[in-house]
Amino acid sequence: MTLLQEKCFFGDQLLEVELRQDLRYRLSFGDLVVYENQQKKIRGKAQPYAFKSVEQLRYDFERDVAAAGGRLGENP
Repeated sequence: MTLLQEKCFFGDQLLEVELRQDLRYRLSFGDLVVYENQQKKIRGKAQPYAFKSVEQLRYDFERDVAAAGGRLGENP
């Protein structure tokens, strides 16, 4: 069961957020940063991601988007 599903644009990048009851998740900022079920890809480079909490997931995702040159926040 899907608990949260959201899509919106920030500039020319599509932000997608999906969280399921069984704690499967997908967060993506275009192709720049993608977090999906124990893995994250930044600029196409994949590495494992250890899910700890929804709050930590959000913090880590936002930090990686900013570090990769993306911008979350007010839509310009």
